[in-house]
Amino acid sequence: MDGEHYFSAKPAGEMSLREITVELAGAPRRLVTAGGVFSPDRLDAGTRVLLSNVPVPPPGGNLLDLGCGWGPIALSLALESPHATVWAVDVNERALDLVRRNAHILGLEHVNACRPEDVPADVEFMAIWSNPPIRVGKNELHSMLEHWLPRLEIGADAWLVVQKNLGSDSLQRWLESEFADLSVLRATTNRGYRLLRARRHATSR
Repeated sequence: MDGEHYFSAKPAGEMSLREITVELAGAPRRLVTAGGVFSPDRLDAGTRVLLSNVPVPPPGGNLLDLGCGWGPIALSLALESPHATVWAVDVNERALDLVRRNAHILGLEHVNACRPEDVPADVEFMAIWSNPPIRVGKNELHSMLEHWLPRLEIGADAWLVVQKNLGSDSLQRWLESEFADLSVLRATTNRGYRLLRARRHATSR
């Protein structure tokens, strides 16, 4: 990360753009990244596990990529669901700039890249896909999930990919104990990652 955490709000140093080619939504895409964001040189293994195992996202509504980085999850959501509104949320201003650039490259006008506080409070989500920033620490991670998971629509799913040796099983237990209106299951294990599905109960409200 060029010597700094990818969750810094304003990474130090000039932004030097680099081009990479990654496969998103079944096709190669030529996109831009830069230092100071998560996994700037490639599609990281956790995101790859998530994108390879989640079902097709809902065709419409609001969809959330929580901790978007340079945007592979948000861009995949937008490519798969052209009639949805995709929210790409991050605290890293450089990451948000990259998401906007990449959405423009791909002609995706329905991607909103913004800081958490800029998402209107009344917006609820038909799906949440996330490779959450585990390294921010347990308290910060829990606070983040406590804010966003209650904003799932009834019957909607959150898909979270977490490295097994970074606490995926303990996170699953916490989710089960913290959210009485969510059912949580381990959807798959691949490459040392767990993919968790948290579904809001249809009778929760």
